Amino acid sequence: MSRRSPLSIARAVVATTRPRQWVKNLFVAAPLVFSKNLTDPALAGRALLAVAAFCLLSGAVYAFNDVRDAEADRRHVRKRLRPIASGALGERTALAAAALLACAALLACALLSWPLAAVAAGYLTLNLGYSLGLKRIAFLDVLLIAGGFLLRVWAGGLAIHVPVSPWLLACTGLLASLLGFGKRAHELMQAEAAEVEAHHMRASLAGYRVRHLRWAMTLLALATSAAYALYTQDRHTVAFFGTRSLVFTLPFCLVGIIRFAQLALWRSGDDSPTDAILRDVPFLLILAAWGAAVLAIIYRANG
Repeated sequence: MSRRSPLSIARAVVATTRPRQWVKNLFVAAPLVFSKNLTDPALAGRALLAVAAFCLLSGAVYAFNDVRDAEADRRHVRKRLRPIASGALGERTALAAAALLACAALLACALLSWPLAAVAAGYLTLNLGYSLGLKRIAFLDVLLIAGGFLLRVWAGGLAIHVPVSPWLLACTGLLASLLGFGKRAHELMQAEAAEVEAHHMRASLAGYRVRHLRWAMTLLALATSAAYALYTQDRHTVAFFGTRSLVFTLPFCLVGIIRFAQLALWRSGDDSPTDAILRDVPFLLILAAWGAAVLAIIYRANG
């Protein structure tokens, strides 16, 4: 076997940490936006450091998970191309990189605040539990993923020393669950189309049925929309932002949820719907319009 160069190893480590997935860590910045502190340089800097720390943490988790799943990944049509499964990155090197990334992330969080470091450690523990076997249990796997998003938002509040709205946590948990079950539904339909046993693609799929997931997605879509609508008109929200106009951003949420459902349930292709939305032009336009509307309403009302 030829000796790999440090540059090729570095590239393999970066690929293993899934930079494309780091967009999920923008949830850490949600409290900054919704606390009307986006224009505060000091708080924005703290939030940015917290986002970066969670990017390192999630990268460490991906590396650890890929070491655990290396044998199974080598039998998968796409996952066999991952650096560890393909042999481009050694397992010991991957574990060392994961430990280094995790330590750096926890140190950065500790520099901001010890409560933030504790939540970050909880996020790491939750994800290690997921990788070590909890991901094999249907429904629990998605709930753990949703829990990770809740910890991200909570961490964002701790980073800038502001309390996190229960409505923000509710919307985050419901939306994350919707995305997770949508991904599982797509995976099940992929397995049916390829005429393979679903559990060969993902162990937890043995406990799912597409019809159940469609009902779960429908209920979660309704609950997410209702929670967001109630948040915009809650008396504390109205008093804090000085406007009821946030309700006018609800249509963007509804259309975005519908678009995700289309990608999850009625789109063919190997990419998961949570990956597809990051490249789907209609969804990205909807997201951008929602973000612009929220920022305009919040910051113009208080400008």
